[in-house]
Amino acid sequence: MNRQCDPEIAVVNRQCDPEIAVVNRPGGGYRRWAVRDRDGERGSVTAELAVAMPVLVLLLVAGLASVNAVATKLRCVDAAREAARTQARGDGGVAAGRRAAPAGSDVTVDGDGELVRATVRAIVHPLGGRLPGLGIEAYAVAAREPEPVS
Repeated sequence: MNRQCDPEIAVVNRQCDPEIAVVNRPGGGYRRWAVRDRDGERGSVTAELAVAMPVLVLLLVAGLASVNAVATKLRCVDAAREAARTQARGDGGVAAGRRAAPAGSDVTVDGDGELVRATVRAIVHPLGGRLPGLGIEAYAVAAREPEPVS
């Protein structure tokens, strides 16, 4: 038997069989286990990163687009509330709604009887206008205030 392959002498022995390592244990005896050949795995982290990076970038862009859409929805809701409240008081609701609405949005106010309904519509382009936009819409209803008695 080759002296290098003797399990009593070898600390880490990969010369006899590259798939088996033999290690002496401090209390005596030895243990054998299979060792993966790391030479065939060179560059695997780079390849895995190259595959995973576009997915991570896509998830980041989708997350930012959804945050932008939610922020636009909140601004539309605030603008609709402001337009409905202002029109219910008897002032110009459309002008107040446009001041609070996102740029490029459409504000309409309808009033019939005791109720005033305001609608704000906006379009969000998630990737700077390269893809079709998402339509965002918000409604608000307010009761008309009674006319002051003279």
